[in-house]
Amino acid sequence: MLEEVERWLATRSWSVTDRPLHRILCAKQRTGQSVSVVLPALNEEETVGDIVAVIRRDLVEQVPLVDEIVVVDSGSTDRTSEVAAAAGARVVHRDDILPRIPAVPGKGEVLWRSLLVTSGDIICFIDADLREFSADFVSGIVGPLLTEPDVDLVKAMYDRPLGGTAGQGGRVTELMARPLLNMHWPQLAGFVQPLGGEYAARRSLLEQLPFPVGYGVELGMLVDALHLVGLDALAQVDVGVRRHRHQDGQALGRMAAAIYRTAQLRLARGHLVRPSLTQFERGEDGFEPRTYSVDTEERPPMTEIAEYAARKVA
Repeated sequence: MLEEVERWLATRSWSVTDRPLHRILCAKQRTGQSVSVVLPALNEEETVGDIVAVIRRDLVEQVPLVDEIVVVDSGSTDRTSEVAAAAGARVVHRDDILPRIPAVPGKGEVLWRSLLVTSGDIICFIDADLREFSADFVSGIVGPLLTEPDVDLVKAMYDRPLGGTAGQGGRVTELMARPLLNMHWPQLAGFVQPLGGEYAARRSLLEQLPFPVGYGVELGMLVDALHLVGLDALAQVDVGVRRHRHQDGQALGRMAAAIYRTAQLRLARGHLVRPSLTQFERGEDGFEPRTYSVDTEERPPMTEIAEYAARKVA
């Protein structure tokens, strides 16, 4: 590990207990910054309501840390929108945001569009499939952005149990993302959960970043933020344990391919052929190929979008 990363681990890796809530609130009042929480959601009716309810109860009603909770529904066919709204979130449908640019499927697409429908100086992203959710996930990663003016992006770190076994979640992280980062961007080797969906950042940073539309968004954001603001502007906070729905092996393969492609684009920045991934499923006549396109499209920095610029002027 680079000496720079060892120093970073000692100075930019914290625990949620390092910043009591009263200290975070004092910093928020002193700086006057506002906080938006965004949940990208697709068919998450079983979990999204509980997450919204906890944030609203603990960080809106009991203490005024969060100013708005926005669920961006990316085309759910279940009751995700109704459940989220009943729990107290403002629900916005992906296709209603920036309609002149047709939406494409993908988590990164939803996060990118959320910049247009939120107002916070700090934006906190939380995945909508978490179980046994704690408000520490929000306060833990928002805290450093309020108390440390030179920090621009904070990732959550946590244990990820799989099937009751500690530390076995995050399979794409260990098999794809971590090797890529250690080999090509060793300054980022200190991140415990580089692909985690729980992170917070200043709007002033997010609006300057391109957003891969799919699963590569977290890796792409880390790499691009490193180049834009440097390692010392990035941090991580231990928030405990993350429990969520796990994907099957083939879905993980597609995620890994998208993440590899995101890394490849950042290494080459060239005009490469559009990649695809072929996987196999057993059918009546043996193994049958299934070919999937790999997410390659990226949205430009939001500062380049006319509607966003007009919104800021207004």
